Amino acid sequence: MEYIKLSNGVEMPTLGYGVFLVSPDECERCVSDALSVGYRLIDTAQAYQNEEGVGNAWCKSGIKREDLFLVTKVWISNAGEENAAKSIDESLRKLQTEYIDLLLIHQAYGDVFGSWRAMEQAYRAGKVRAIGVSNFQAGRFFDFAHYVDVKPMVNQLQCNTLIQQTGIKPIHDEFGTKMMAWGPLGGQGVDGIVKSETLADIGAKYNKSAAQVALRWLTQRGIVAIPKSSHKERMAQNFDIFDFALTNEEMAQIAKLNQHDTGTINFGDPQFVKYLIKNYG
Repeated sequence: MEYIKLSNGVEMPTLGYGVFLVSPDECERCVSDALSVGYRLIDTAQAYQNEEGVGNAWCKSGIKREDLFLVTKVWISNAGEENAAKSIDESLRKLQTEYIDLLLIHQAYGDVFGSWRAMEQAYRAGKVRAIGVSNFQAGRFFDFAHYVDVKPMVNQLQCNTLIQQTGIKPIHDEFGTKMMAWGPLGGQGVDGIVKSETLADIGAKYNKSAAQVALRWLTQRGIVAIPKSSHKERMAQNFDIFDFALTNEEMAQIAKLNQHDTGTINFGDPQFVKYLIKNYG
């Protein structure tokens, strides 16, 4: 496993297992399989309604807590200082842990500054080792990061070989923020990564699949990837990316595949914001 160092010195694995859209009934089994394969970073969220499955899985795994990196996110309905503080304690209970390794604001709406104050307090109290945001696009991220005390250590965004998020990188760098990629193999309006001839041709040189090349491309850029699969064999394949390295020429070749630099979801679209707040606020 390879690691990146966050701005506060915390080391974070560059590859993890995501449980978005994994049902509560299936989550414990899937996370148990992922842990047995070798994953040590597990990404969940309050909105996924499967934090308890993650907690049950790691507690039964026999893996030491200090060897795990647990990530969860504060949802819109829990926005605001008081609500967020309560939700953090609830996440700790469901995850069966005394601390969360990385806590993110899930969406850039609701009382995000109130939520951040609660997260800063949890961070200083040792309930959380690192804090950040998710789905904050460039302008919103800069505005938010400019005004908060503890700067976001991570921004989780839709990012893969077809959605490369190159435009936001200078802004992240200004605040010492690392990127975390959801949908690293596609999803949410993105298709073609695992079928890419370019990625397949590069992978053939290393006896790797197009998906493995896509994940390796992210981790070599210092971006944390969290692929999801409910099949143990695919989990193992996705995890097997650290025995080869892409050349500079291959990295540049893949960079030319970029199609939607900022993602396929416009998080600033008023209709999307109305949908989020009406249905989940």
